[in-house]
Amino acid sequence: MKTLAKTLLSAVIGFAAFGLMLFWPAGTLHYWQAWVFLAVFTVSTWIPSIYLMRTNPAALERRLRAGPLAETRVLQRIIISIALLSMLGTIVLSALDHRFGWSSVPATVCLVGDVLVAIGLGVAMLVVIQNSYAAANVTVEADQKVITTGLYGLVRHPMYTGNVIMMVGIPLALGSYWGLLFLIPGIAVLAIRIRDEEELLTHELTGYREYAEQVHYRLVPYVW
Repeated sequence: MKTLAKTLLSAVIGFAAFGLMLFWPAGTLHYWQAWVFLAVFTVSTWIPSIYLMRTNPAALERRLRAGPLAETRVLQRIIISIALLSMLGTIVLSALDHRFGWSSVPATVCLVGDVLVAIGLGVAMLVVIQNSYAAANVTVEADQKVITTGLYGLVRHPMYTGNVIMMVGIPLALGSYWGLLFLIPGIAVLAIRIRDEEELLTHELTGYREYAEQVHYRLVPYVW
């Protein structure tokens, strides 16, 4: 029941925050791209959340512990803060783009962006299903084990791969090319987060060093 309440509260706050970040800078509610994006984001997060609530509430609880205050390492707090600001910048700049008409993005491209958002969120949630220890903050638990199958057999940090896909999709879904500019700081801090997280996992998670030697790519197969 506690997890359900947290999930509902998180959903309400998230929807309100997204709505404010989208429609206020856009200066209008007549922004179909934003409404479709909100619908896609809501469905893509709620369906997996309901599944986890029924099958693995502990994993869902770990996902709800997010944000700078949930991090125990100072560097990770800074990284998450920058990542959140980057996400905020993407959304607000995309909404301003809609308001002032800086980009001319075809509806087809916007819908492709929505598909990317759904895929990115789907990948992130599939990671949680495959690895119940996949948390939103960087930590190692006492009984945690290395997962080497599923998406973890392709890259060492598939949840972040999903995040990158979503980051590409958001500005396109909102009808903005200028919003893609925030991919640069977003991916940069993500790379720093991965390197710091791997240092922790190598020292504190048994078997991670051997796993890293087996799966060579961190984020994108055959790239990095």
